[in-house]
Amino acid sequence: MAVTLDDFKNLDPKDAGNWPLVVQLTSAVVLVAVVVAAGVFYFWQPQFDELDAGVQQEEQLKQQYLEKKKKSINLEAYRQQLLEIQQAFGALLKQLPNKSEMETLLTEINQAGVGRGLMFELFKPGSEVKTAEFAEMPINIKVTGSYHDLSAFVSDVAQLSRIVTLSDIKLSVPKDPSLLSMEATVKTYRALDEAEQQAIRQAEIEARKKNRQ
Repeated sequence: MAVTLDDFKNLDPKDAGNWPLVVQLTSAVVLVAVVVAAGVFYFWQPQFDELDAGVQQEEQLKQQYLEKKKKSINLEAYRQQLLEIQQAFGALLKQLPNKSEMETLLTEINQAGVGRGLMFELFKPGSEVKTAEFAEMPINIKVTGSYHDLSAFVSDVAQLSRIVTLSDIKLSVPKDPSLLSMEATVKTYRALDEAEQQAIRQAEIEARKKNRQ
């Protein structure tokens, strides 16, 4: 039997027990639907949202766990690699001259070119750039000579007992076509003395304090 709007007219809300059975059943279904909808909206939906957030957080925690587990498994290998790097870096630092030996190194670089018959048009040491471990000094040079002599000079510089590198190399042909001119930046490095290291450490401490403020 179909329920129409007329079935609900003239019904006494206080006498629901005497309503027609169909109307009672329809009203009960509507009431249950309203209660369920209200429960979903006001009570269950926040729990559903919380559950979804919990699922996402669980996935993130799983990923973090797997990453940490992978690192922990390889921890000993990482420690060994770090030790090897520190040893290699320490060996390199021992190859650096100290401040008093720097002038001798500059002389060796100059003599390496003169010994190959090169003519220095420029030999200009620049300002030092200091890091926490060493100081780098760039030297702008311009030398002219034969291709063979320039190659031998570059090889001699690479074989010096101290660490010396060449960069920004530019070659050009002067008036004499049998010669080549080479402009380059020679970089030499020296170890910092204790006072310089202490000054850099103090500057780093002051910088960290300033950043916290």
